[in-house]
Amino acid sequence: SGCYCRPDTTWERENKDFYVPEGIMEVRWAPVVFVRISKAGKCIGQKFVSRYYDSFNAGALLYCQTDTCDEPVAFTSCADHSSLLPSPSRNTAELDEPGTDYDVMKDSVKIFEADLSSMKTALEEAICAASKLTSLRIGDYVAVEMSPVSTLATSENKVTSLKISSADKTLYDINIIF
Repeated sequence: SGCYCRPDTTWERENKDFYVPEGIMEVRWAPVVFVRISKAGKCIGQKFVSRYYDSFNAGALLYCQTDTCDEPVAFTSCADHSSLLPSPSRNTAELDEPGTDYDVMKDSVKIFEADLSSMKTALEEAICAASKLTSLRIGDYVAVEMSPVSTLATSENKVTSLKISSADKTLYDINIIF
C-alpha cells in the first residue's frame, strides 16, 4: 500500500455519469472509506489522530487503464470525476457502531459489501501515515481502499451501471460510458 494524492478535479460532486476519456480501454475501481480532515496537522500521532477528522463516508475510486497496463498510479488515477466521494459526510460516531453497511452494485448485481465500522483503525493509521509525508489541511480527504483494485468496466461493454449505497441511502447511481 502507499500514499497517493489526487487533484480536486477528480472529485465527482454531482452524481453524473462518467464519460471515459478517449484511448482508455478499461476502468478499474476500488471501494473506499474516507474521512474529512477538520484540523490541519503534520506528523500526527496515533494518540491524537481522532482529533483531526470530523466526518466519514464511503465511495469509490476509479482508475483509467489504456491498452498497456504499466502506467503509474499517478497517471491512471488523475482522470476528471474519477473520485466518487459523496458529500455530505456522516458523523464519525457511526464508525463505532457495528452494522454500518456499504454496498456496491454493478449492472444490478452486488459486487462488494462491507461493514464500515471495521475500518476505523485503518483510517486512523492512514491519517498518521499520510501526515508523515505531507501536511494535511482542513477539508482534505484521506481514503482507504477496502479491497484490491479490480476491473469494473471495459470498452467492449460500452455502458456499465454503478450504484453505491450506504446506510440505506444511494450515494451514487451512475453509468460508466465508453
